[in-house]
Order: sequence, then C-alpha cells, then structure tokens
Amino acid sequence: MDASELHLPEHQRTILSRFITACQADERVVAAFLGGSYAKGTADIFSDLDLGVIIADEAYSDFFAGREAFVRRLGEPLFLRTYSGGGFDNLSFILSNDTESDLALGRASNFTHIHVGPYKTLLDKTGCLVGAVFAVQQPTQAEQTETLHDLIDWFWHNLLHHFITPISRGQLWSAYGALEDMRLACVNLVRLKEDFNARAEGYERIDQALPIEQLAPLQATFCPLERTAMIQSAQVIVNFYQGVALSLAQAHGLPYPADLARMLSERLEQLGQAPVE
Repeated sequence: MDASELHLPEHQRTILSRFITACQADERVVAAFLGGSYAKGTADIFSDLDLGVIIADEAYSDFFAGREAFVRRLGEPLFLRTYSGGGFDNLSFILSNDTESDLALGRASNFTHIHVGPYKTLLDKTGCLVGAVFAVQQPTQAEQTETLHDLIDWFWHNLLHHFITPISRGQLWSAYGALEDMRLACVNLVRLKEDFNARAEGYERIDQALPIEQLAPLQATFCPLERTAMIQSAQVIVNFYQGVALSLAQAHGLPYPADLARMLSERLEQLGQAPVE
C-alpha cells in the first residue's frame, strides 16, 4: 500500500511514506502494517499513527538495538521511549513535524499479539500478514474476579491508610492523591459492572466504554485542596463505591467487608465533624 492511498494529514503522510521506504530497504523487516483509528476508519485530526513492524527472528535483537536509528529515518524525534509489555516491545515517539506515533515490534514467528483489531498492510515481503488476525486477548473470568476482589479489598485500605490518616495529620497533598486512587477504583468498578468481560483500564477510552452519566456523582469529588471539601468528596466517593461494589461482590460470589466498611465510614463521618486544630 502507498501512503497516498490513505486520507492522512500531509505531515503524517510524509512520515508514513518514509516508514514504508525504510521498511522496504531494511532486510531485517519482513512486513509492516498500519493499525489504530486509520485502520478502523474512525480517525480524526487528533489521531496518531499506530504502526507495526515484523522482524525476522534472527535479526530482532539487532533491530531492537538500533531502534533509535530506525526512528531517525522517519524524522527528528523530540520524544522517544521504549516500553515492553504483553510479550512485545513498543516505541512511542513524537517527531519534530508534530507526528505522534506508536510502533509495535514483533518477531516473524510470533507477532499476532502485538496489535488488536483491524489493520492495513503496508508491505509484506514474505506473505506473513496474509490472513493474519490480531484478536483481542480477553481476560479470563478468574482474572476478572481477582481484579474485582482487589478493587473491593484495597479500597478500604486506601481510605484508611492514604486518606484518613494523612488528612488527620494535616497532610493535604498526600490525602488528595488518595482521593484520585479511590475515585479510579470506582471508575474501574463501573467498567466491570457495565461489561465484566472487558478489562478495567481506568479513564482510557472511558467515554466509549460506558454511558458516562453513570459517573455523574463523581464529578463533585474534583474538589479544591481544602480539608472540608476533601472530606466531603471522600464521603461521596465512599457512598458511590458502596453502591457499586456490594452488588458486584454479591453477583460474583465474593465476600464484602461490611464490618470494615461500617467502621471506616463512621470514622470518616467523625473526621468531618471534628474541629480543625
């Protein structure tokens, strides 16, 4: 595929053309593809380039060692970081012409886990992409149940150790960080309630994952760095959490720490009533 066949902004089309040329000229590269919103047909002016390159097994270590030089064939990177996870390596970079991109690296013998969803083949020297499917790796029910168990248990630990204790000591910044941790736990619980088979991934694509009005009560918890406002926000978060966590625990056969919840809810209420020293 030629970059001119895709509806890309000019600066991204330039980089994609350079990418295709670099991959064609590099004997270590056996195939390359374009994924993300451009492959799905949902791209807008804010979309980045999600790229994938498949490398001959015996050349992978050499390619990885020279990955920065490969990126520089595309343009001058103002930001370039490598991160690994899920059994593959990924380069995230921003070029001086304002192109943002993620580049997933895979070995020719095992690459279908480096991407999820549709893709457009940019070049395929060996035919390895013919019929290739990049399927969503769904978590198992056991994994999801363990995720839910952790969210239920750790919420109360965070409330006590990371919110009630520091705010009682006047450590507002520490306590404020706990508000975000507890709010995020609520978001992930709602995601599991909406679709227990989907991964709980915080705020990422939350607007597409569920009807956002389900989170409306949490809007009031984005409060000033002020003791009374923070305690009130914590109370809202706790009430929201209990409304979701208890029903999820019952639905999936998990114990709910009702006595702990009662004790710490009362302690939080007392904290709000106590005079500031």
